[in-house]
Amino acid sequence: MSSRGFTFKQFHINHDRCAMKVGTDGILLGAWAPLGAARRILDVGTGSGLVALMLAQRSEAAVNIVGLELDEAAAAQAEENALASPWPEKVSIERGALQQYSAPVFDLIVSNPPYFVHGQNFDCAARAGARHTVSLTLAELFSHGRRLLADDGNLALVLPVQALTEAMKQADSNGFVLCERADVITKEGKDPARFLMLFSRVKHCEKASEIVINTINDVHGDTYVRLVAPFYLKM
Repeated sequence: MSSRGFTFKQFHINHDRCAMKVGTDGILLGAWAPLGAARRILDVGTGSGLVALMLAQRSEAAVNIVGLELDEAAAAQAEENALASPWPEKVSIERGALQQYSAPVFDLIVSNPPYFVHGQNFDCAARAGARHTVSLTLAELFSHGRRLLADDGNLALVLPVQALTEAMKQADSNGFVLCERADVITKEGKDPARFLMLFSRVKHCEKASEIVINTINDVHGDTYVRLVAPFYLKM
């Protein structure tokens, strides 16, 4: 992957004007997020538009996907990526912060939210803004997610291990329950590095699973391959 872009099987992502580049977290979220019968989807902090376009590839023609992005340069590039994709009629990019965003309710909200804490060093101010929990806290993500979701809507997130406790606290405070969780394990035998989590305000039986990226034999895990094979060129 170059700094200029990443080519998938059905679309290309340019990301040279985005603070956060195409990465494993976003790809896993876009491949995993359960679509169900969702017809309106919001991708919060869409960045280059990666997750929005992955969901466009996975969903039916009538689905409408909005990518919301605070940074103007990233929003402009996401818009270009969407227009150049096979689904320009399905994906629209809107500028602004979730805290001030208003729209008809969505059936599904997805986000690869900022999660690094203050005090970490970054190579540029834009990347710091994209990654620190300064522009959008988990508390705000859950409270505004509740505001923008249909009563039976779902919230899908990818989060690091250190954010789990806070995420569960904010979910409970806003009337959400965890209905699915997939532990992302980078190397078989190690502890999870990330969690893919699906929250709802409608109580479900909680489903738990694992996604092993690399096995002890240095091959990709079966579940990981099944998820990402529709997207990666060489898989």
